[in-house]
Parts: sequence; structure tokens; C-alpha cells
Amino acid sequence: MSVEFASIMSKLGASEIRELLKLTARKEVISFAGGLPAPELFPVKEFMAASAAVMTESGQDALQYSTTEGFPPLRKQIAERMNSKLLTNVGADDILVTNGSQQGLDFSGKVFLDPGDIVICESPSYLGAINAFKSYDPKFIEAPTDEHGMIMEELEKILEANDRVKMIYVIPDFQNPTGRTWPLERRKKFMEIINKHNIVAIEDNPYGELRFEGEMLPSLKSLDTKGLVVFLGTFSKTFAPGLRIGWVAASNEILEKYIIIKQSADLQSSTVSQRELSKFIDMYDFDAHIAKIIKVYRSRRDLMLDGIKKYFPENISVTHPEGGLFMWVTLPEHCNTKDIMVKCLEGNVAYVPGGSFYPNGGVDNTFRLNYSNMTEERIVEGIKKLGEILKANM
Repeated sequence: MSVEFASIMSKLGASEIRELLKLTARKEVISFAGGLPAPELFPVKEFMAASAAVMTESGQDALQYSTTEGFPPLRKQIAERMNSKLLTNVGADDILVTNGSQQGLDFSGKVFLDPGDIVICESPSYLGAINAFKSYDPKFIEAPTDEHGMIMEELEKILEANDRVKMIYVIPDFQNPTGRTWPLERRKKFMEIINKHNIVAIEDNPYGELRFEGEMLPSLKSLDTKGLVVFLGTFSKTFAPGLRIGWVAASNEILEKYIIIKQSADLQSSTVSQRELSKFIDMYDFDAHIAKIIKVYRSRRDLMLDGIKKYFPENISVTHPEGGLFMWVTLPEHCNTKDIMVKCLEGNVAYVPGGSFYPNGGVDNTFRLNYSNMTEERIVEGIKKLGEILKANM
């Protein structure tokens, strides 16, 4: 059978890494590869009660179509939480509920990108965002980073040298994949720069509330005076990814475009899921739920860092995330973490090689570790085993 596909499909082939990581699904593999939250922290009993309440109180409405923008009480709850935790000043009308923040990333490409437009991102950056934007055939320019995230002087140089920059994609809090967090002064400087150049910024914030140490910092959206920041949030890491509830917060002019795109994509996100989540927030203490997650993830991060210090070769570096789900390991330049990954899988331990997090490639001596999903015992065992493999193959 010969079928003609859109030309963009030739640029969206299966990832080598994705195929490799399928092997991590084996039960015997200690996987630090995924970005999965800890399933034992899902509030199953409480959610059952919230779901039952929704069906009892408004079952017919919950099973019906609803508005594209989302369930109004949930949008209000999201706005209130953003204002309380992230110091924003948004209302329910500034919120669009999406099917996870991944849909928000895809919609951002649809709203802003024409073929050949430039996306600036951190180097490295989130693989899921890179893949979402690739569908719209842009060019990527990677802004250099240091231990505090994107270097603003380098961003300024890129903007001065390129006139087709359409948007900048950033994760200022506990970045995926590195775990780094931007300090306040860098956030302020970033806003000065995008205001000067009138460039839209996509602020991806899946983990912002999962802070283990230090003070909560203002989001870029809270510093936004011109309506240039599009904020993407999700309940996948703070509640449960299976609900697929995320959101976009943006100025009215921009949010209108996202709403139009969503109407053509799927009409709306699940009415049932939105009402169930909203009812859970009404019935239970969401802050207490977040506190439980933080306690567990902080312990697992500390175990992983201790194990790396104890078992890894001395000539590596690792980030110290203040929150979130990930840390980033850098090996000497001659090492190839994709090749070493094959050895790791033979030893039933896994990470994500770092090359895929660089949209333009060329960096193969890094890898990402996730500490949220494995138990404490498996973290200790897996990091020891990984250290032995690294020492034997570096």
C-alpha cells in the first residue's frame, strides 16, 4: 500500500531513545528514566468519594458536553491557587482547561508558529516540548545555560541577531531535564528582555509547587505587565496524570486563539474529570496532599544524591534540584550515554540519555535521572548498580 503523508511526517520519525526506553517496562528494570509520579501517593480513596459525590449531586451534567473553556468552578480554583502560590493576578476568565499541559504545548505551536519561525529554548530543554513544536516545522536556537538556568546576556544576543523569533519556551522552576531553577533577578531580567523585543514566552510550570527547600519564587506570569507570558500548568505531577487535566493562563487576546484551536481539536476536556477534580479540591486539603508529595520526593532526592556521591565516578557532575522530579548528570566529554545506556539495560537499570534534550543535537555525555517513581530501596540499589556500570564503561 502506498499512501502519501504530509511532508512534516518525514521529520517526525520514531525516536531511537523512545524505542530503547520501551525496554524499561520490564519489571526487573530499576528505571530512573520516566517522569512518572509515585503511584502510592495518589489519593485513591478520597478521589472515589469525590467521584461518588459528583455522580450523586450532578451525574447527568457531569456526563454531558460542557464549555470549551472548562468547568467554571475548576477554572476559578486554578486561578485562586495560581494567585496564592505563584503570585499571579489572574481570574477564571484567563484560564483554559486542556488535556494535560502537553496539549497546551501543541496548541502553542499551532497558535504561534509558521514553518521556518524560530523557537528559542534552554539548552537542554524538555523533550516533549521539542517534539510538540517540531510538528510546526520551526527552527530551534538553544540559549546557553549555567547552574541558574538560561543566561540572559546570551538570550539578548540571540534576539539581536535573529528577526524571526516567534516565541521563547522556558521552565524556570525545577527544569526538565536539569532540575535547575532561575533566581529572581534572572526572572526580572528575562521579563525586561521580552518586553523590549515584544516576544511571547511560554512558561511551562508542571512542578512549581513541589519545592523541597528555599523560598517559592514569583512565576514569570506574575511579573508579566504586557500580556506576553503564556503560562502552562497541570495537575499531572501534583495530583494524578491519568486525569489529563492541565491549563493555559494567558491574556484575553492570546487565550481566544487557544480556545479556537481547542474547539477544532477536541471541543472540550472531560466534563467528568474536571468536576471530580474540582469536588476533590472542595472536599479535601490540597495543600496537605502537596505536603505529602514533597516529603517523599525530598527523601528520594536526598537518597539519590547521597548514592551518587558514594558510588559514581569522581569525574562527573550532578545538579542539586530544589524541587521537582529530575536531576542531571554530566560525564566527561568523551563519554556517550546512549552507548552506556545499552550496558545499563543489560544490568537492569535505566536513565534517559541526554542527547534528545538538545533539539539541534551534538551533546552525548549527559543523562537525566528521575527520583519520584522508584521506592527508596530501589533507588539505593539502582544508583549503586548504575555507579558500577559507569565506572566500568567510562
